Amino acid sequence: MNELKTDVLVIGGGSGGLSVAAGAVQMGASVILLEGHKMGGDCLNYGCVPSKALIASGKAAHAQAHSAKYGVADVKPKVDYAAAKDHVADVIAQIEPVDSPERFEGLGVTVIQEYGHFISDTQVQAGDNVITARRVIIATGSSPFVPPIPGLDQVPYETNETLFELREQPKHLLIVGGGPIGMEMAQAHLRLGSKVTVIEGMKALGNDDPEMAAVVLDNLRAEGLEIAEDAMASEIRGKAGAIEIEAKDGRIFKGTHLLMAVGRKSNIDKLNLEAAGIETTRRGIKVDASMKTTNRRAYAIGDVAGGLQFTHVAGYHAGVIIRSALFGLPSKQRTDHIPWATYTDPELAQVGMTEVQAQEAHGDKLEVVRFHYEHNDRAIAERKTKGLIKLMVVKGRPVGASIAGYQAGELINLWALALANKMKMSQIAAMVAPYPTIGEINKRAAGAYFSPRLFDSPWVKRVVGFVQRWLP
Repeated sequence: MNELKTDVLVIGGGSGGLSVAAGAVQMGASVILLEGHKMGGDCLNYGCVPSKALIASGKAAHAQAHSAKYGVADVKPKVDYAAAKDHVADVIAQIEPVDSPERFEGLGVTVIQEYGHFISDTQVQAGDNVITARRVIIATGSSPFVPPIPGLDQVPYETNETLFELREQPKHLLIVGGGPIGMEMAQAHLRLGSKVTVIEGMKALGNDDPEMAAVVLDNLRAEGLEIAEDAMASEIRGKAGAIEIEAKDGRIFKGTHLLMAVGRKSNIDKLNLEAAGIETTRRGIKVDASMKTTNRRAYAIGDVAGGLQFTHVAGYHAGVIIRSALFGLPSKQRTDHIPWATYTDPELAQVGMTEVQAQEAHGDKLEVVRFHYEHNDRAIAERKTKGLIKLMVVKGRPVGASIAGYQAGELINLWALALANKMKMSQIAAMVAPYPTIGEINKRAAGAYFSPRLFDSPWVKRVVGFVQRWLP
């Protein structure tokens, strides 16, 4: 056995773990990083990166078939599904060097390509190495949750960890799960020429504002996507190329391929957390506001901590704990300023409270402001007028923003900035946006908040009248 000592031990080479390792070593700490599978984690290899690459292929195909409104003849796209997957692989390959062992070793990190597990409250074993660390950062992420549906173990199926290796285009893809992963992959495959049916046990995009989700779902259905809601799968049967899913209400869905996209589970099975005195919850590792576990020397960040499961949240957690683990300073996470987006077309984005949440929290103090894309000149020029922004405002400050429409994932950035810094609506309204841009939607939404106060106020009219009578 090799006995090693380090200031910081990072278990997991995904986005959160890599951020901690890079930050800590460049600030002077000794760092060991353990990764038993692929550097870059789920985001690079099975999640954010490949899914957005495949969505881009779908968008290209869709644009060819729907260009007449721009004065360009529609053509039927010739889709090569395997080539689209080659595009996905090439995108991953271009990003891989940034997350590679070589890069991190170049920074001064000791990279050990083994899984690690606790053997005491201060020691972790990885292969032939026993590592003693002052601080341990658990950043092992999450993996697809596959529910125990009767018959599923007898039928071939894909998850996000296998889908991007598939080179045979599904003739009819069945997707169990109508959350962000399911809906993104449904539209991408639909646009690439597959028939697609989404089977959702409750409501599709059910974690988002229903009004905003409806904008997206209506468009998806208009494109030809079959979305079956309140369809809890009770049995799955068949074989490769001929799969049936029966819902509890008796509905039967038939297809050639199956994608399971019902959620994710924290990766804790290999860690032997009991040896370290680290407690867990139903969702993952138990942490406090500073991301510390029940072992005072250990932190958990990202998906494994059981909170919001987004790559950018793992990166945010990394920043929170570096302050505490390296400098011994108090540092706590907050979630009210964390944005997220679903990259369907149109996109769906959220930061802070939804309308329902804001109403419950603030009651009569809440003001809700809406501005529709159809009033934005750039959206009209681009033929992207389906959508709206909805702002939740309390005493002149935004407490939440919901956007459904073209570039919603980009537009939400401004409101994430506003919430992070507790900005006022007047500061957003003071911004000058270049014309014509989609970004003007944010400016106009802020203006819509002030319009009634300026144009519908008798007091304002009286003051203006008085001033005009006395101006020379």
